[in-house]
Amino acid sequence: MGGAGILLLLLLAEAGAGVAWRPPKGKCPLSCSCSKDSALCEGSPDLPESFSPTLLSLSLVRTGVTQLKAGSFLRVPSLHLLLFTSNYFSVIEDDAFAGLSHLQYLFIEDNEIGSISKNALRGLRSLTHLSLANNHLETLPRFLFRGLETLTHVDLRGNQFQCDCRVLWLLQWMPTVNASVGAGACAGPTALAHMQLRHLDPKTFKCRAIELSWFQTVGESALGVESFSYQGEPHIILAQPFAGRCLILTWDYSLQRFRPEEELSAPSVVSCKPLVLGLRLFVLAARLWGGSQLWSRPSPGLRLTPTQALAPRRLLRPNDAELLWLDGEPCFVVADASKAGSTTLLCRDGPGFYPRQSLHAWHRDTDAEVLELDGRPHLLLASASQRPVLFHWSGGRFERRTDIPEAEDVYATRHFQASGDVFLCLTRYIGDSMVMRWDGSMFRLLQQLPSRGAHVFQPLLIARDQLAILGSDFAFSQVFHLEPDKGLLEPLQELGPPALVAPRAFAHITMASRRFLFAACFKGPTQIYQVHELDLSA
Repeated sequence: MGGAGILLLLLLAEAGAGVAWRPPKGKCPLSCSCSKDSALCEGSPDLPESFSPTLLSLSLVRTGVTQLKAGSFLRVPSLHLLLFTSNYFSVIEDDAFAGLSHLQYLFIEDNEIGSISKNALRGLRSLTHLSLANNHLETLPRFLFRGLETLTHVDLRGNQFQCDCRVLWLLQWMPTVNASVGAGACAGPTALAHMQLRHLDPKTFKCRAIELSWFQTVGESALGVESFSYQGEPHIILAQPFAGRCLILTWDYSLQRFRPEEELSAPSVVSCKPLVLGLRLFVLAARLWGGSQLWSRPSPGLRLTPTQALAPRRLLRPNDAELLWLDGEPCFVVADASKAGSTTLLCRDGPGFYPRQSLHAWHRDTDAEVLELDGRPHLLLASASQRPVLFHWSGGRFERRTDIPEAEDVYATRHFQASGDVFLCLTRYIGDSMVMRWDGSMFRLLQQLPSRGAHVFQPLLIARDQLAILGSDFAFSQVFHLEPDKGLLEPLQELGPPALVAPRAFAHITMASRRFLFAACFKGPTQIYQVHELDLSA
């Protein structure tokens, strides 16, 4: 179309068109039968360079033309009716019908069509009747009908629609349009074959997905990573034991990358836990040797400085630190892995944080997790010597409530909430890591995942997606996605390349409307991934 080689059938369009009319010489191809306002053509005639601009009806029948190009009908702007039948088109291009602002009837029926471009129908502002029936189409491009505000009848029957995410937009569009729509039936997939499109529920289509792709590397290894917001700006803090520091990162808006903002000297650090109280910023630096410290920044514009040594007689070999609020006051709990030390609860008292309670002495705790159950604060401690123990806050102190059955050799625990339930991810270095769900009195096994060499099984809620990342020292780290209908974690993707080398912690942050995942690695650099949301219906 759009030049010599396309067939035109001029059909009667207005009263009086039956009056015999002999077009000027050269205006009607030999294979066409012409009357006043219409002509019937069949075959493959050569069209003259100019065609009567007063044509009202046009048809294409069994042509040899294989594509409708942009601007194919610019020479016949007065068309009111256009019909295609028994043709083969590999593509109908964007703006194929440009210039036909008066077109009311467009019938593209009983053809073989490879594809239709999403802007093929652009500019048909007078169109009332559209038929795409019986064209062997498996899908239609999203926004194909955008701008067609005058439509009253649409016929899509007789096509081979694959009723997957590609038709979701169509299902959402049909109830919103002020037109009668004959949508036809599904040809596939097998489970939906022969089902009428109008009977499909758009809510049952799962057409969102997420994907993580590598974005940036932070050179030094790290044991921990935390996100926090200070003065309205998101930040990341890394615990880097070999570099001997807590490193604070912020976003460089010029370079569109993360850059160091400040570092705190902390040899053998295992955890850097931030706390923001108004204008003040605190950082607890838990260290294997040399004693744990509290750093503080009184106000913006000042640097962080060490202000307090934390429980030097109790915290001999800290392995984890967590922040919690008890009776309206901020506290830290530090899990101690030495036999001589003890896991300690430190709460704010005046300018510093001081021991409130020693927990779990002699058990060599490896991890602490803070959670809320039944409306009360709880603390879950994992250790090298026994099953994880659950404590609840009562009378100004933590009291033992229960332990977790069938959970031997658990290195760490992390929890998340979904659909009103509390779930627990338990990390095991040897054996299967586990997912459990709280039943009101204890955690019960829900799912087991193979996890040889795992030190971290961390849930993360990123936008609307509940993820859980199972890090491995021996294989690719796996990202899982919680399927709400099943209530189970399903594999989403592997992280890498580059591969994570001994991952120990994960954190996510939203910066400049973009979402990022940080992966702190003990034997390799920290890797940053960008989280992309995919629309499978596009």
